Amino acid sequence: MKSFALFAFTTVLFFSCKKSDDAVTPVEPPVLTLAAQSIPNVAYGTDPLQKMDIYLPAGRGNATTKSLIVIHPGAWSILDKNTPEWLTFIDSLKKRLPTYAIFNVNHRLASFTAGNVFPTQENDIKAAVDFIYARKTDYAVADKFVMLGASSGAHLALLQGYKYSTPKAKAIVDLFGPTDMVPMFTDPASASPASGIAFLMSGTPTANAALYQSSSPINFVDILSPPTIIFHGGNLDTLVKTSQSTNLRDKLQQKGVPKEYHYYQTEGHGWVGANLTDTFNKIVAFLNANVL
Repeated sequence: MKSFALFAFTTVLFFSCKKSDDAVTPVEPPVLTLAAQSIPNVAYGTDPLQKMDIYLPAGRGNATTKSLIVIHPGAWSILDKNTPEWLTFIDSLKKRLPTYAIFNVNHRLASFTAGNVFPTQENDIKAAVDFIYARKTDYAVADKFVMLGASSGAHLALLQGYKYSTPKAKAIVDLFGPTDMVPMFTDPASASPASGIAFLMSGTPTANAALYQSSSPINFVDILSPPTIIFHGGNLDTLVKTSQSTNLRDKLQQKGVPKEYHYYQTEGHGWVGANLTDTFNKIVAFLNANVL
């Protein structure tokens, strides 16, 4: 358990571990007006961790309002949507994308006591996206969804965006996410123990080859995949190797999928300051160009 916990966020951006709320909201609060609304802890399932916070912009409409579905980091096993650094990140997105509806999603966490190993997290994100899609008229949002995640959250965002076509994501924002689970085990970064991946994936790539294949976003890239923007730090990233992002970049290039790849050589697994500002600027420009 201790070694698995090492594969967690250690940067200034996302590092604290906050316990999730205990209560389950059985039915989401109704959307009564087209004024801006914040609706916390909407349940998309029966587990206490299957919740999301919803931020709806003023003046939204079913024909025009785009949605950003965001997934927190935390090695599939810790942190949640309420981690202070993640909430700061969400606030920045709200300011820079004021016309977007934002859905900040939790998922069940893998642990040695509760289990919830893969594909639990994938299934939760699929259920959350289906929940939002089924209520898009109620929330007054369009059929224009963007997936965004950081680290393990980016892995889940990519998996949802590439693997599932209903609803189909219009774009994906990948912040240093794992893209191929086999080398995550066989060639891990220095602070990412293979034992943690083996726990999450219920075995080694040899013992459980089918799950490793079905859990690797890069295996589902094709010519119809959504436009993708990728961000990665340099050698200071001791959790996810840069090759996870460059291999995805190359696969997208091979398939002719619109993509951008941005590499911050002096950064690690997350960053702040000028490079974070640059990241936000590039995200906004990419979405403006690709989500019409």
